[in-house]
This record gives sequence, structure tokens and C-alpha cells, in this order.
Amino acid sequence: MAGGHMDTHQLLKDMGQKASAAARKLAAATPELKEKTLLRLSELIIEKQDEITAANAIDLAKAEEKGIDAPRLNRLRLTPETIAEMANACTFIAEMDDPVGAIETQWQRPNGLLVGKMRIPLGVIAMIYESRPNVTIDSGILCLKAGNAIILRGGSEAINSNLALAKLLHEALEYAGLPKECVQVVPTTDREAITAMCKLEEHIDVIIPRGGETLIRTVVDMATMPVLKHYKGVCHAFIDKSANLEEALNIIINGKTQRPGVCNALEGLLVHKDIADKFLPMVAKELGTERDVEFRACARSLPLLGKTAVAMNESDPGTEYHDLILLVKTIDSMQEAQDYIAENGSNHTEIICTQDYNRALKFMREVDASCVSVNASTRFNDGGQLGLGAEIGISTSKLHSYGPMGVKELTTTKFVIFGQGQVRK
Repeated sequence: MAGGHMDTHQLLKDMGQKASAAARKLAAATPELKEKTLLRLSELIIEKQDEITAANAIDLAKAEEKGIDAPRLNRLRLTPETIAEMANACTFIAEMDDPVGAIETQWQRPNGLLVGKMRIPLGVIAMIYESRPNVTIDSGILCLKAGNAIILRGGSEAINSNLALAKLLHEALEYAGLPKECVQVVPTTDREAITAMCKLEEHIDVIIPRGGETLIRTVVDMATMPVLKHYKGVCHAFIDKSANLEEALNIIINGKTQRPGVCNALEGLLVHKDIADKFLPMVAKELGTERDVEFRACARSLPLLGKTAVAMNESDPGTEYHDLILLVKTIDSMQEAQDYIAENGSNHTEIICTQDYNRALKFMREVDASCVSVNASTRFNDGGQLGLGAEIGISTSKLHSYGPMGVKELTTTKFVIFGQGQVRK
């Protein structure tokens, strides 16, 4: 076994060296070459659809043998729709403006120096993720556009799907004359590969874990390079006393029931006391009676929420349910809502439903989350929904990015100076 681990560490070291060399070439690539790669990849995904589906079928059969649960099987499955979405994402990203090399801001110093900030790639990104094979394409194309090389370590359950998709990425890169090592999928399912990646700071600039909280905390504990992450999505809606209640109800239904298992699903409902008597029975009917949502309610909310409500316990605040369960709390003021969110939120997504402009502005300015919305569902905190194309993940760590990470978030800036012979006095 020790020999196997040694081989895995050597494998990752070799991949890291190749990624570093490829990243330098990719950083210098023209927008035209990157666009050529992405458009060819879009064609290949459609042309080789049968190969992708065949590889995915092997993964699905093995997963079913192992007794993997239905939600994870669903995330693993590549349907004709998800394959079409991957191809469309390639085209969308190809057509976006290329951020690399752009000088975004410039100012002149008293001595005539022009000082600017130029957008540059991060370098080599490592990605650790579970289940969804489409992440292989999303991550690969975003990093390509941003000029980064990427090393991908998917879940063992998706190894055949991921390697089939990596083959198409390599074909597209070589078609455009770029090194295939710009995108590499770790070919082993050995868990030691994660440990090896976390120690490769000489080659990997940033590591991004996507998956359950346990995986993310493990990576954070082990990594010797910066980690872009979010642990969980505990998202709240505050229904203010001036809210349009019909509008707010639709927002709550969408946030909680559309996809309860995702990180931007709604987990907590905070209702101003002035409207609780009117609003909570509406919530009870539409979410409880009609959609089988279980409410974990505070003492003031419980009598208003019908048969599917139970009293909340100490562990409910701050819980990410991943299910049709919603915490409900009646509160006295907006300040109390903000204090509750500060204590129990996860810096992911927070929303307010209100018709009061000043209160909306105050909430938006003072609540600390990667996305704060006024009169809109929590479900919009997503790269595609926000117009970024695909996303590589959502960061709640502020450095170096806060919120969904698209192409621009996968770059940084360096200072550039234009002089005419000036020397420092």
C-alpha cells in the first residue's frame, strides 16, 4: 500500500509540473486560440455524445451496485439535456469577452508615471468535487477562458465519465495548438490523491473543493495553498412588515421547494411580527398543506403554521436541511433579523422582501453574505443565473472571491507601470 501511495504522490507531482508548464503557455494564448478550443469542444460534445453516454452508463451501473442513493445517482447521470447544456456552456464562454491582459484602471502620478492594474490568470487551479461529471466541463472551460491550467479530481463514482470528457477537452486543446495538459483529470480513485494535491503548493496556486462539508473541511485542514470554498448554504428570507405578501409567498415557495438539496435553497424564514398573523397561514397552506414542507417553528409561529409544524429545537438555527424542512421564526424588528442572520447564516445568500426602499438598502448594505437580494429568490445566487455563464463554485471566504466564481473571478490583477525614464528620488 505504501508503494501505491508513493506512486500516487509521484503521479500528482508529475501532473503539477506539466500543469505549471501548460499554464505559462495558456497565459500567453490569444483570445482567438481559446475561443477556437471552446467552439471545437462544443462540437465534440455533440459529436461524441454516444461515447460520453456509454462511459456514464458504466459509472451508473457500478453506483447502483454499490447502493448509492437516488439523489446522488441523479447528479451522476448525464442526460441528453445535460450534454446539450455542456455544449451550450462552451459556446457561451467562447463568446464572452476575454479578461486576460485587459488594463482595467489607470491613473497618472505627479511625476508622469502611468500606473495601471492588468488582469492576469491565477496560474494552476486544482479542483476536488463529487458526483456531477458536468463539473469537469464547466470547470475546464472557465479555467481555459481565464488562462489557468486545471487539475481535476472528481469522485470515484464518476471516473469513467470524467475521463471520457477529459479526452474531448484534450482533443479540442490540441486542435487549437494548445497543450493538452492545460486540463488534466486525475486518473486514479485512490483517496491519497487528495492528500497529494493539498501538498503541491509549488505547482498549484489555488484549490477549490466542491462537495459536502466534511470534504471541504478536510481539504482546508490539509491544504498548503489558498482554498476557495463554502462550507454550507444556510440561506434566510426576511419578510418585512411592508412586503407584498403574494410576491413574498412565491419567492418562499421557489426558494424552498424547487430544489431543496442545493446550497442556494432557502432554509430559514424570518417574519416581522406585524404581518405574521396574516402571512404565516398563507405559508402553512401553500408550503405545508400543498407541498408537504415540515416547519420547525418558534413558539410564536407554531400556532399559525398548521399540521406540518413542530416546535424548533436548539439545533435547528443554522442547520442546512437539504430537505423539505423550513425553520420559521417571528421577530420584532429588522435589526433582530439581521442579528439572527449574523449568528446563524453561512455568508451564502440572504434575502429581504419589502416595499420600503430605505429598509431594503439598509439590509443590503449591512447583511454579510456573498449575495443579498431584495424581492427575489435565493435560487438566483448561481453563476448561470447571474450572467457569468458557468461557475466553478461559490466562495464564502471573501479572499480572493465572494460569491459565484465565473471567468473574471478566476483571474487576479497585477500592477503595471508605464514610464519615460523616471527614477525614484
